[in-house]
Amino acid sequence: MADFDNENFTLRLLTETLFYDTEYGIVGVLSLVDPEERREQYLASYSPEDDAFLIEEATDWEDNIESNEEEEVAYALAVDSVDHGTYDLPEEAAIELLTLAAQKGLLPSFTPYYEDMS
Repeated sequence: MADFDNENFTLRLLTETLFYDTEYGIVGVLSLVDPEERREQYLASYSPEDDAFLIEEATDWEDNIESNEEEEVAYALAVDSVDHGTYDLPEEAAIELLTLAAQKGLLPSFTPYYEDMS
């Protein structure tokens, strides 16, 4: 049996989070969070409109994130961003996400986003 490959495992997991389910209108959104600043730094997802995988860099965040037990998210969500990169394949986006996380000490957070199907 081959040795376990942490990087390959991580890349496959990241790739799997960047999904789009056409039947239910669900998009997997992966955020890279700065644990010291307690805010999203990058967001990645599939864009059906662009038929591409996008990574955006956060430029502005929600105000007032007080840490308490009732809080749903323990970090500030991005409210504005700029394009960081566009990728044809989820594997390409996953490689960039892993590179950003390693270079900047960021942690992943996953959120399923339900599109308005009406």
